[in-house]
Amino acid sequence: MADYENTGYPQLGMYIDGEWLTAAGRRTQTVINPATGDALGDLPLADAADLDRALEAAERGFRLWRSTPVEERARVLRGAAQLLRDRIDTIAANATREEGKTLLETRIETMACAGLFDFYAEEAKRNYGRVLVRPAGTRSIVTREPVGPVAAFAPWNFPIHNPGRKLGAPIAAGCSVILKPAEEAPASAMAVVQALIDAGCPADVCQLVFGVPDEVSRHLLASQVIRKVSFTGSTAVGKHLMKLAADTMKRTTMELGGHAPVLIFDDCDLDKAVDLLATGKVRNAGQVCVSPTRFYIQEGIHDRFVAAYTQRMAAVQVGDGLLPDSQMGPMANPRRPAAIADLVADAVSHGGVIGTGGERIDRDGFFFQPTVLSNVPLSARIMNEEPFGPVVVTSPFRTFDEAIEQANRLPFGLAAFAFTENGRQANLLGSAIEAGMIGINTTSLAAADSPFQGIKESGHGSEDGPEGLAACYVTKSIHQV
Repeated sequence: MADYENTGYPQLGMYIDGEWLTAAGRRTQTVINPATGDALGDLPLADAADLDRALEAAERGFRLWRSTPVEERARVLRGAAQLLRDRIDTIAANATREEGKTLLETRIETMACAGLFDFYAEEAKRNYGRVLVRPAGTRSIVTREPVGPVAAFAPWNFPIHNPGRKLGAPIAAGCSVILKPAEEAPASAMAVVQALIDAGCPADVCQLVFGVPDEVSRHLLASQVIRKVSFTGSTAVGKHLMKLAADTMKRTTMELGGHAPVLIFDDCDLDKAVDLLATGKVRNAGQVCVSPTRFYIQEGIHDRFVAAYTQRMAAVQVGDGLLPDSQMGPMANPRRPAAIADLVADAVSHGGVIGTGGERIDRDGFFFQPTVLSNVPLSARIMNEEPFGPVVVTSPFRTFDEAIEQANRLPFGLAAFAFTENGRQANLLGSAIEAGMIGINTTSLAAADSPFQGIKESGHGSEDGPEGLAACYVTKSIHQV
């Protein structure tokens, strides 16, 4: 659909059974540029007939793709990865236009998606089984086979990489996929799907639909065609989808909400911690499921750290993500600034003190100031609800055990961070913190070869790494005498 020789925003559409379907004659949703509030285009929304057509195509596609040699699947993924790199200027610019994050971030995200496709192109070749020890003349083997057609739901905050995660592993494993990305950022997902198509992915292996989320999820999950559900989003919606999936015993991978704690010990490299955590916090305006948010700082350095961190956050340049001097773009939609403003007001009403920020930015678009809050009690909503925005709350602690208690206090367990130069303490932190991913002296958690996952109410199952590919297989035992 997009002209990759032109960096303009493309005509929007859905890809069903080998055909791009446009907005003509269909229900539509307007896509908005969050930096300006201007309309970018009209997105077609699927109806029941569209979804049935996608299901029929996915069923056919699975029968074809599961028996396609792994070398051919790998060739498609490698080809798509190269096309993403070739088209990075257009893909990144459109992602910034529709989601808001800076152009530097969308370029990095495009490269990460390409890297994930390259990884799965090779990892799919290592789908090893087992031969069990049995008496002579008999044989027992354990094999892994593709789970079947996958219904995949991706959010708006990483509009390129999230669709890549939902498509890369299933396609490598031999599954077909019906992808429903977020309606706020459709052109990015379209670009990922277009790269796969242009690389030779059969038309019925990959379907792309948009629509009213509850309508689409209920329709797809009611079908026996779908054998697995992959969802990234809020815990509340994840629980809802799991209930729908239970009716037909579908496999599920759920990457759900978090509220990442950061434990900062008095033996840390303070300057490094300030730098990494400021950069990590304003990434995508804090709209990141692993964004560092609850800062627990040891008493000996608490005031010094907060002063340095507040100064750093106050200096962040906020603006249109397409502008070269912007360090943080807008929030993705008008809901986010309103939600953040409510959380900040609640924190202040409970005694919280604003060190910097705390307000929307008075200009076109959906901008909010980078914000640091201190002295916020546990009774405030922001101490218990993921803000999903450029807000940090700080609190002092005295002992290791106190820090661990606060880190593990909530029912979420997606990501956590810690800063210490004590090697023994770092080892203890890795064991004591309840989270699926822990960064010690780093805020980087995602890599193509490393599993991305949460525990507790932050979900189950993995994306990325060999574990993400394994989640797209079922195990079969064959006994022969």
